[in-house]
Amino acid sequence: MARAPLLSVRNLRVARGGVDVLEGVTMSVAPGEAVVLRGPNGVGKTTLLRALAGVQPPREGNVELEPDSAVLTGHKDGVKATLSVAENLGFWADVFGTKDISAALAAFDLTDLRDRLAGTLSAGQTRRLGLARLLVSGRKLWLLDEPTVSLDTGAVGMFAAAVRAHLAEGGGAVMATHIALGLDGVAEMDLSTFRARAPAHDDFDEAFL
Repeated sequence: MARAPLLSVRNLRVARGGVDVLEGVTMSVAPGEAVVLRGPNGVGKTTLLRALAGVQPPREGNVELEPDSAVLTGHKDGVKATLSVAENLGFWADVFGTKDISAALAAFDLTDLRDRLAGTLSAGQTRRLGLARLLVSGRKLWLLDEPTVSLDTGAVGMFAAAVRAHLAEGGGAVMATHIALGLDGVAEMDLSTFRARAPAHDDFDEAFL
């Protein structure tokens, strides 16, 4: 018997700054599946991810997922500079109701940095700490906006391994990324095909063009 999808999206229309950017977006993510969002800058990848996460309401259409089943990682790492690496992860573990942070530290090579203040980390180390938050979230669906920003080749490999493990455990992911992660069987969605049509001018407006 097929398992119920983690995410189901039908005919979604989303806007940025009051202007429609995408329309008719339809997709689903089953346990063990990932979708990579493609398209040029400004096409609406971030806007779509925010709508999927419930951060902003869509103009129309439906997003179906279990309550508290998704976690969004955006351009900001959500790291407190005055807390140590372990304290940052511990804070998020408490927020999400999990306990152990050791696996998350190990997955992103942060164990030796656990007592370092986050404010003293490099950009890449800070990004790894932000991504390690995914592993203490306990959420089934990862919504990821350019997750590999500031990461070197080795760290991209760590992230890809974390995604593989998450999918193998029945999780799912929707990722906006320009980096090839080497994930087998991952579907790609070109959002350019869902660009919203420009609104038509009425006759009054056209008289002044």
